[in-house]
Amino acid sequence: MPLNIAAVGAVAGPLERFWTSTDCLLYALGIGAGEEDLAFTTENTESVAQQVYPTFAVIPGVTIPDVMTHVGPYDRSKLVHAEQSIELAGPLPVEGRVTVTSRITEIADKGSGALVRVATDAVDPDSGDLRFRCVSSVFIRGEGGFGGPRGESVRIEVPDREPDHRVTYPTRRDQALLYRLSGDRNPLHSDPAFARRGGFSRPILHGLCTYGFTGRALLAFLCDNDPARFRSMHGRFTSPVLPGDQLTVAIWRQDDGAVFETRAEGERVVLVGQCRTEGGR
Repeated sequence: MPLNIAAVGAVAGPLERFWTSTDCLLYALGIGAGEEDLAFTTENTESVAQQVYPTFAVIPGVTIPDVMTHVGPYDRSKLVHAEQSIELAGPLPVEGRVTVTSRITEIADKGSGALVRVATDAVDPDSGDLRFRCVSSVFIRGEGGFGGPRGESVRIEVPDREPDHRVTYPTRRDQALLYRLSGDRNPLHSDPAFARRGGFSRPILHGLCTYGFTGRALLAFLCDNDPARFRSMHGRFTSPVLPGDQLTVAIWRQDDGAVFETRAEGERVVLVGQCRTEGGR
């Protein structure tokens, strides 16, 4: 059955989302932080106040399953994350509560599949002030060819010079099993049989886990690990990552932030994008 193209404009919410100190700590571990990152991985280290990684916004803010019910039935094993953006009004608190509303803004016909874009606003339930915004795009293989518009594609150009910063992070063979405890229980990342149905040799790493690893590098090199200086991050996923792959993040500074590129084993580009920071250089 083809996707319901009339679902553009469909809304999910408002829904309440809560998080705790423990949720933030678990997320930090899920994106590879450890004993060198105690401000993000502990809540009781002497003279160290707990902080929250900016990319944690995807945990309460990515509500794709809630709104995708409007597009009709599809094979979930054929769905992969295509793009992700976050825009923050300020640093995230260790304990938080927001009201989120998601809207399908586009269903594009990419030929080999369909691209579904979802925008989510998270607001303070008391004041109504915007806390952060997430824009997520998913690609469903085999659901294209319905004659719809292809949609716009913004190409992110990596500068033709050596990056200003480069760092390599290992991922664990069980990284996806750890990351999924933050809420994304898609069996594509845990069930070998489901992953084979999707055309993968074994479960793949969550795209948002790769996004989080990359966000760690951006926060460290551009913001001295100060979340208050981190404003936004947009990334396009270009290739899957297998748990256990090493991730190498290259960063090119710009006046208001940076362009970045993340590569996995075999020098495959897996994520490319831009971020904006307070004060730029």
